Amino acid sequence: MNLLDKIQFPADLRKLKKDELPQLAKDLRSFIIDVVSVKEGHLGASLGVVELTIALHYIFNTPDDKLVWDVGHQAYGHKILTGRKDIFATNRQMGGISGFPNRKESEYDDFGTGHSSTSISAVLGMAIASKLKGEPERNHIAVVGDASIASGMAFEGLNHAGVTDANILVVLNDNAIGIDPSVGALKKYLTNVKKGTAKDENIFECLNFDYAGPLDGHDLPLLLEELERLKSVPGPKLLHIITTKGKGLQKAEENQVTYHAPGRFDRLTGELQKKPDSKEPPKYQDVFGHTLVELAKSNPNIVGITPAMPTGSSLKFLMNEIPDRAFDVGIAEQHAVTLAAGMATQGLIPFCNIYSTFLQRAYDQIIHDVALQNLPVVFCLDRAGLVGQDGATHHGVYDIAYLSCIPNLIIFAPMNEQELRNIMYTAQMGIGQPIAIRYPRGKGVMLSWRTPFEKIEIGTSQMIKKGTKIAILTLGHIGNLVKEIIPELPSSEQIGHYNMRFVKPLDKKQLHHIFSHYSHIITIEDGCKLGGFGSSIMNFANENNYLAKIDVLGIEDRFMEHGTIDQLHKLAGLDGESIKQHINKTLYEL
Repeated sequence: MNLLDKIQFPADLRKLKKDELPQLAKDLRSFIIDVVSVKEGHLGASLGVVELTIALHYIFNTPDDKLVWDVGHQAYGHKILTGRKDIFATNRQMGGISGFPNRKESEYDDFGTGHSSTSISAVLGMAIASKLKGEPERNHIAVVGDASIASGMAFEGLNHAGVTDANILVVLNDNAIGIDPSVGALKKYLTNVKKGTAKDENIFECLNFDYAGPLDGHDLPLLLEELERLKSVPGPKLLHIITTKGKGLQKAEENQVTYHAPGRFDRLTGELQKKPDSKEPPKYQDVFGHTLVELAKSNPNIVGITPAMPTGSSLKFLMNEIPDRAFDVGIAEQHAVTLAAGMATQGLIPFCNIYSTFLQRAYDQIIHDVALQNLPVVFCLDRAGLVGQDGATHHGVYDIAYLSCIPNLIIFAPMNEQELRNIMYTAQMGIGQPIAIRYPRGKGVMLSWRTPFEKIEIGTSQMIKKGTKIAILTLGHIGNLVKEIIPELPSSEQIGHYNMRFVKPLDKKQLHHIFSHYSHIITIEDGCKLGGFGSSIMNFANENNYLAKIDVLGIEDRFMEHGTIDQLHKLAGLDGESIKQHINKTLYEL
């Protein structure tokens, strides 16, 4: 009998005998594989914590005891055991459950965790609150990976927790990999702990944590016994467990980077589903990666930096070709930015590649360490715009707004691969100030993209098509969609199209021409409307007393949930049909 069929909530799980739990682990692991093989999602991390998930919900009285997963990649088993088994197939789909813990979704999701290294601070806050409310016996558990615990914020939480008597348990899930293999001195230390060759002092004991481990995180009886013991130990505790990411699916164990989020695969063999052999444009991230190698070979001052995303950002290409000039600094966005600033003071040209959503974590460093000192750091913001099924925690829709207000910082969005290459080429020639280059997740539009380099004059735009009444001003990749649909519109000769490229500095010469020749302006961007590109155009018009009507198309003032990129663009009114309707309506009203 499949024991998972009996389980809807942890209360059902606790009715099982301890010797039944290993069978439940097999059933849960199979269920995750079956669903993710078809519906896609994050696989390896959740497979690695199946036994831990069962043990935590078996020993602790969730949801009264608080359990926070850091990052939520690990939480699929948790979701299945906490009332969402029957709807798990909707995971990451529009209208379905989130791929990450979400407080709105379940009382068992105690804290939203789409970004890493927040769990220790969160559970410490919960534990302090419990004590103040007269509930000191309540347990508070943070499950944090070895890559996440190396982040500065995790250490800030450990540092504070160690001088409290808070009833918290940090479970260190040590599998030597985040999305890419873990890096840094702490990884080396944890490796030595596993081998029994670490120095006498234990770093966590020095921080006043009651340390236990390392234990085999797949040995359920041992886990149950140790968690039961720790449940009655007062104060801050840390349990160090060793797990295998992708446990239970051989292909996922052998290729942990690919099977972090593998797409569709054969549930029995683990073989990835083959994609049809069709010639397609490259991903923007790969254009960045290959172009950086090309430039670095001719410019010895170029270096590349990424916070734990060498594969996702394609900085791996530089790591493979020129390893001593490519730096994976771990999950440490603040450090990545200031490291780049330090390098820039010494004449290096750092290309600091950080996903748009993660650059939010280093905002002070952008202002204080880079822009205030006017250091020529090149920020390459991957995954700008709506990113799809990772949802609200990962959409890169705020970067234009949060960067536009920073003095000295140039902001550029390429419309295609050629523009990405050329702005990277321009930046490494020396522009004397920082620049942020934002580009989306996914493919570009050019099959033959390895074009000769050309310098781009800072603050210049391009006229794609001349018109007479309506001027459409686009920023970045979405301009390709607009370029396609304009010829399909009635009275298309009345519609002008301009690829603005720069949010800062704006092409004021071009804008003066546009506002002098068109009665209606439409701006289109894949970012938030408040404080975004369209807002900059409205400010320009106001400052110069232009009276043309301006429509701003972009993301409304709300968090966008998960779904495919096409679905989300439609929801935001940024799909082809919605844009057509808006232009037609405007033409009709003129």
